[in-house]
Amino acid sequence: MDKKELYEHLARIYLDSSKKHQRKKKKHDYLIESRHLYIGIAVFILLGAALLLLKADPFHKKMALSGYRTALVIQPDAIKINYNFDAAKKEIYNLPLKGLDLTTYKALVFAVRRVKNNSNGSLRIEIVNSLNEKSETYIKDIPFTWKEYKIELSSLKKITDWSGTKELLFIAEEWNTKDKNDVIYIDNVRFLK
Repeated sequence: MDKKELYEHLARIYLDSSKKHQRKKKKHDYLIESRHLYIGIAVFILLGAALLLLKADPFHKKMALSGYRTALVIQPDAIKINYNFDAAKKEIYNLPLKGLDLTTYKALVFAVRRVKNNSNGSLRIEIVNSLNEKSETYIKDIPFTWKEYKIELSSLKKITDWSGTKELLFIAEEWNTKDKNDVIYIDNVRFLK
């Protein structure tokens, strides 16, 4: 074999091996690309599931199922009624509504809890309109843990005009409680349409 034949022979061997290597590389690349595809699909499915879970917030779902569409938050912070009936006969927390038009709203919703576990008692909720019409209702046996209450505005029969409401009152009264001192927390006060 002369030099030229030797070079051609070596070139064929080299080219054949590089073609085989390229074929293997392509198969390997295909496997890597398919892995990336599967990982991308899995991430997409997980993100979609997370978004669905975020949309399915139980509070909003509960509101949607109960027929309400809009909530008007009256008090952004928790209300604290700290009463001691040795010195007074009632404790009042007043939320001024400043002429708020509630004609399109259906319910007042809020969460309540007590500090003392062995205590029980009631809370009077009163709404006053611009005509000084007052209507009240009571919630009884306020629990130690948070509990949400819903008061339908249609149940407050003494108010005939909801177009201008003046104030919302939360009242703890001595005659309606077992303990003479306790703390009641009220949170997430809102009107629902």
